[in-house]
Amino acid sequence: MARYVLVVHSNPVDGREQEYNEWYDKRHLADLLALPGVIAARRYTLAQAQVTAAPQPYRYLALYEIETEDEQGWVRALHARAGTAQMPISEALSKTLSGVLWQAL
Repeated sequence: MARYVLVVHSNPVDGREQEYNEWYDKRHLADLLALPGVIAARRYTLAQAQVTAAPQPYRYLALYEIETEDEQGWVRALHARAGTAQMPISEALSKTLSGVLWQAL
């Protein structure tokens, strides 16, 4: 079975950080873990000390470990659920986010 990591960088809408974190921790992580193939999920927040002085556009990172033989089918399943009752998306999540799927070597 092929292994992947979905890397998601995101931010809350200004003034709605508590709502964003509550949704992410209490709802969204469980919704992603319910998606077939997702075997682990973990969230991070940007550390104050950084290796380089480059500006960082995102304050939050989520990593999802995935096992699947059909990566395109998995992506389609994610898109089919996002924004539905199975996986509601909070209005506190900024629309400018980045999600990238990486395959393990």
